[in-house]
Amino acid sequence: MQAPAGVPREFFARDATELAPLLLGAVIRHTTNQGTVAVRLSELEAYRGNGEDPGSHAHRGVTPRTRVMFGPPAHLYAYFSYGMHVCANIVCAPDGQAAGLLLRGGEVVQGVELARVRRPTASTDRDLARGPARLAAALGIRLAQSGADLLAPPFTLELPAQPAAVATTARTGVGGEGGGVAFPWRFYIPGDPTVSPYKRHPKLAP
Repeated sequence: MQAPAGVPREFFARDATELAPLLLGAVIRHTTNQGTVAVRLSELEAYRGNGEDPGSHAHRGVTPRTRVMFGPPAHLYAYFSYGMHVCANIVCAPDGQAAGLLLRGGEVVQGVELARVRRPTASTDRDLARGPARLAAALGIRLAQSGADLLAPPFTLELPAQPAAVATTARTGVGGEGGGVAFPWRFYIPGDPTVSPYKRHPKLAP
């Protein structure tokens, strides 16, 4: 079922922690003048805003960078990680409530050859989209596309045919309170080889 025809925007207008398990196994597809790459999502992280989530970019409210996180849902929130790599999020929750799902890992299911060109350092196809920066690079997502509608070309979203198995942990690489066990908002398909390894933030309190 392709999102433009079959999934209403309202499907994404729900809490990030509720939506994340529903999108495990979903396929996001991006078409550029180079071709099309599609990734089946195996790992997501949920983030809220409005002062509820100290690990979220939107924790302190609206900024020029985070404005897109406040809706409408089903749009792309892209940002630079460490000033070098683009990471991609699906904006969710009702319009006006900041939330997003970080695309952390997945399997390239279409356009493998193009993904290999974009990710020449990947040692295996399993690693083409295994990690948030790798996934965005494999899909060819650019920072300038932040705010793009994911329910319209050049993107499509397809829901999984059936619900995936779900496991959770604390979010990976997040420091402070937002990275602790009080926020078990990393959702992944257990046993899937494209799930990225969990990395505890070095400054996270024991």
